[in-house]
Amino acid sequence: MARHTMLSCFLPRACSPLFCLWAVVLPVVSLNSLNHHEHQDHRPKLLLVSFDGFRWDYIDRVPTPNFRRIMDSGVKVEFVENVYITKTYPNHYSMVTGLYAETHGIVANEMYDPTLNLSFSTEADSLYESRWWEEAVPLWVTVQKDGGRSGAAMWPGSDVKIHGMFPTRYLQYNASMSFEYRVERIIEWFSAPEEEAVDFGVLYWEEPDESGHNLGPQSPLMDAIIAGIDEKLGFLMDELKKAGLYEEVNLIVTSDHGMAQLSPEKIIELDEYVDRELYTWVDKSPVVGILPREGKLDEVFGLLVDANPNMLAYKKEDVPLRFHYQHNTRIMPILLEAKEGWTIMQNRSGPFMLGNHGYDNTLRSMQPVFVARGPAFRQNYVKTSMRSVDLYPLMCHILSTRPLPNNGSLLNIQDLLSSQPAASTPTAAHPPSPPKLNRVPG
Repeated sequence: MARHTMLSCFLPRACSPLFCLWAVVLPVVSLNSLNHHEHQDHRPKLLLVSFDGFRWDYIDRVPTPNFRRIMDSGVKVEFVENVYITKTYPNHYSMVTGLYAETHGIVANEMYDPTLNLSFSTEADSLYESRWWEEAVPLWVTVQKDGGRSGAAMWPGSDVKIHGMFPTRYLQYNASMSFEYRVERIIEWFSAPEEEAVDFGVLYWEEPDESGHNLGPQSPLMDAIIAGIDEKLGFLMDELKKAGLYEEVNLIVTSDHGMAQLSPEKIIELDEYVDRELYTWVDKSPVVGILPREGKLDEVFGLLVDANPNMLAYKKEDVPLRFHYQHNTRIMPILLEAKEGWTIMQNRSGPFMLGNHGYDNTLRSMQPVFVARGPAFRQNYVKTSMRSVDLYPLMCHILSTRPLPNNGSLLNIQDLLSSQPAASTPTAAHPPSPPKLNRVPG
């Protein structure tokens, strides 16, 4: 049986009948900014780049001349509130759907779906099963349905068939494939003849996340890793210039999350508080999904709720509303959240990392970098804050693609643009009963 059928007319297998209570109003964009592509000389071009785990303050830690080049000729956002939980797959899918994790359905890197009675892991073949991804529609699918073309180099989820489509051009995920190779393929796709060239590209690189986990963000060894990311960004920019694309392609460089320093002195061992026979451990620290054995929810919660002063325990329905993390069956009945810098383990025999992410998305250590440049953006402009879900309507506007219902708002970040979009005054959110997503008028 389809889940949350109240929204089935808007998003296939959409997950939350209460979604619009937390949705931000979509601006009513004029038809001039959403005109059909046949009335344009050529399609706008956009490349979205993610350096996994690149914290907002890394660009000030060591010389980063290439990030500075983008900021001087473009824009920077100082504070980006990403989505909860601050893990890789939920946030990368939010960037390309404009939805909170509870709505797009990729609620963690490891999940259990009680309706399907199946488990998902980013380290298993379940990753490639379409049904995990189809509670939302990623931007590359929307662009292609609008007659455009997309290219994806290792972006999480981009090598999965979603709603019957892969990106027009894409690379099967292979962590050993160099950044330079990925860039060369993206450049090749953007440089193809007009009738074959991609309009929207996504590019992903695993660093500095891997080093942040292994070394910890406070390690002085991270300085060279950060400098190396800046050099890679310089390579991308130089390749765009060589191909004659640098002034044509709108370039957004961001990340999914930051990184917090951990300590082996700050470990919470669940075996001290609750018998393993009473529950299944679904996702890893710092936000742990707990699936109690049948009939044991209250007993397990009672054992955990005040177990450790450095750990918060929530029943699913009591997760703070600001997290937008209640309304999906893949969110477990009990959530444990470690305080910043603490690690939740069953016992100390498991592997330990010196850096991690996943904590409260308002923590500064969890915030990603955001810089952008190109014909759509202002020059040498600094904005104080944005939400990562606002990126989706911004990208749709740049691509002249009509957005699907989402949690973002173009009004929140339209000041980043070189010219303001023509828009009428947005209507206020007065959800009807039953509630439903706001649409962009056709």
